Amino acid sequence: MKPRTADIVDKLWREAKTLQGAGISILHYVNELTYLLFLKMLVETDQENRIPADYGWTQLAALEGGDQLRYYKKLLLDLGDPEIVTDPMVQAIFTDAQTHLREPKDLKTLTTNIDKIDWFSAREDGLGDLYEGLMQKVMSDTKSKAGQYFTPRPLIDSIIRLVQPQPGEVVQDPAAGTGGFLIAADRYIKDHTDDLFQLSEDQGHFQRKQAFRGHEFVPDTRRLCVMNMLLHGIESLIGLEDSCSPAGEALGKADVILMNPPFNKMPGTVNRPDFSITAGERVGPMPFLEHAVRALHPGGRCAIVMPDNILFGDGTGTELRRFLMANCNLHTILRLPTGIFYAQGVKTNVLFFTRVTEEIMPADHQTSATDTVWFYDLRTNMPAFGKTNPLKPEDFADFEASFGADPKGGAEREDEGEDGRW
Repeated sequence: MKPRTADIVDKLWREAKTLQGAGISILHYVNELTYLLFLKMLVETDQENRIPADYGWTQLAALEGGDQLRYYKKLLLDLGDPEIVTDPMVQAIFTDAQTHLREPKDLKTLTTNIDKIDWFSAREDGLGDLYEGLMQKVMSDTKSKAGQYFTPRPLIDSIIRLVQPQPGEVVQDPAAGTGGFLIAADRYIKDHTDDLFQLSEDQGHFQRKQAFRGHEFVPDTRRLCVMNMLLHGIESLIGLEDSCSPAGEALGKADVILMNPPFNKMPGTVNRPDFSITAGERVGPMPFLEHAVRALHPGGRCAIVMPDNILFGDGTGTELRRFLMANCNLHTILRLPTGIFYAQGVKTNVLFFTRVTEEIMPADHQTSATDTVWFYDLRTNMPAFGKTNPLKPEDFADFEASFGADPKGGAEREDEGEDGRW
């Protein structure tokens, strides 16, 4: 993050701490900022035509006191009404939107501070980086309990460098959270295509509006995801759906699947009609792995964060591993350090695999699509990671070198023996 953007993020974060004294939680605050920053962004990017003329930042910021708060409440209600607004991105951000601000002075403070932002510099540095920087603050705030939706950026970026998403490929995240994987994949492609200028007009349109697909089941998190992607120039709409329900099948096939699914088991059960291994199981990490195997195109690549019990558990876990290796080449497993996610005691891994079979084979299929699985141990004899010692890009440098340049894991590799990590 550039220094100017970091300064803006720090200023907005200090305001969050101030509003906590007025009973506004961190998560409620970031929702308020999402609504207000979206309205301001429309002005700064000449996109005010996306909402009706009677609503907008200019009218809101000019009001005072109770008039401003009443207008704001009506604005939030109306912009989420499909009879008033037809733009699906606007609807996604304002559906069921409500303010938790009770005092007019708090709203006025927010609108005044947002107006004071150096928007020329913010646009130059990237509005997406500003918003993502703010979310990183929120997710690292342990009291907000929001870290479950956040994967550390150095881990995401390392995975993207290895999987190497390409222009024209469909990239999918069925547990999208705040959109970290999809945004990083988009950034990787833009970095390798001169910000899409090397692509044809049709190819550029596909990248902006069709290439990135996913679902997020938690409404407020999905709202943050849509806003985050929009500010990064991605107008693919993430669905407010449970990928372990029949709606998950509607995501379709993908060339690349990237995800960090929820580790905790949810109250509901899996009722996907196309599932066989995890059907009827509690919603948790296992059905997302079955989804990835089924949703990949032949030759498609996946990187998915999974807890240890998926690798070593009995029962459904055993069947799921057999199913995975009957259909995919599970070529690499990265054992992650502890303490990098919100659930401190959970031991996690990244599974890298490529779909091999043309048709889905059962778990007891006689021929395995996996020949050799390489493990890289980034857990043993590693320092404790956390808020005071976050992951850094250099922590993954040796693993990336060992993985090699082939995104399907086919590069020549050398066993480092018992004393090595690889």
